[in-house]
Amino acid sequence: MAHDHPEHHHDNELDPMAARVRALETILTEKGLVDPKAIDAIVDTYETKVGPRNGARVVAKAWSDPEFSGWLQRDATEAISSLGYTGRQGEHMQAVFNTSDTHNLVVCTLCSCYPWSVLGLPPVWYKAPPYRSRAVIDPRGVLAEFDLVLPETTKIRVWDSTAELRYLVVPLRPAGTEGFSEEQLAELVTRDSMIGTGLALTPEAA
Repeated sequence: MAHDHPEHHHDNELDPMAARVRALETILTEKGLVDPKAIDAIVDTYETKVGPRNGARVVAKAWSDPEFSGWLQRDATEAISSLGYTGRQGEHMQAVFNTSDTHNLVVCTLCSCYPWSVLGLPPVWYKAPPYRSRAVIDPRGVLAEFDLVLPETTKIRVWDSTAELRYLVVPLRPAGTEGFSEEQLAELVTRDSMIGTGLALTPEAA
């Protein structure tokens, strides 16, 4: 006998991977192997307590507070911790600041070391061998594939993360943001701009 399950129709709106995850979660829940509330708590942690939003707030504060910016340059680990963002893996942080003539790019050539406390989970491409190898060999070409074409006069500096030391790129503050609050500035900071594969958004783009 056919049964109509409205929730299954909803899954059809998901991409294939999301639908598979939803189906697996349903099966494990029905078997009593996972607690949906526990899953929700984990998701909430990575959406609100760790992740790019945290990093965006760090960058926004550095843009608007010269004293904090100096602290971030001297001791990023302590400066970031002062905002309540600490790494669960005990990583030491270093902030690298983009300038008008230098652009910073972060990679982990050995595996996928990544500053979870401020950027959340690493994107798939960050962990992929092509990015990990080519970011060092041909950084300008890699950035072009992210639609980031920099002037030939701009120096590109590549930073290789390790289990002990992780990097946060502080992108240039966009023009036209004078008078913006830290909350407004944070909206302009993207995950990719804090890795170095992108720039902060302009107010118009945001």
